[in-house]
Amino acid sequence: MLTALVKAFLVGGMICAAGQLLIDYTKLTPARILTAFVVAGVILSALGIYAPLAEFAGEGAAVPITGFGHLLMEGVRKAIDEDGFLGILTGGLTAASAGITAAMGAGLAAAAIFKRKAKR
Repeated sequence: MLTALVKAFLVGGMICAAGQLLIDYTKLTPARILTAFVVAGVILSALGIYAPLAEFAGEGAAVPITGFGHLLMEGVRKAIDEDGFLGILTGGLTAASAGITAAMGAGLAAAAIFKRKAKR
């Protein structure tokens, strides 16, 4: 178990460190970096590189935003195998629906619980 924790920490840390370097040393906005990481996850998954990394690092590769891109690609791949061309349109959202729903539910709960504060 300790080995799995160390692998997850190292791989997740490297992904986060890459993001921090992009923030510190480029003029890219956080939104562009976020989008680039999702697209990188899709591309690495399509090339067959991200799946072995995710198997090696576990949640260290699944939790960062690149893991979301990998999840979308795997959903599309599975849907294409099952539904053909239509799977391109439906697979990613089907695979990510639980995570998206959880994020929206958490946001709704936070909005209901906490008061808004105006920026000063």
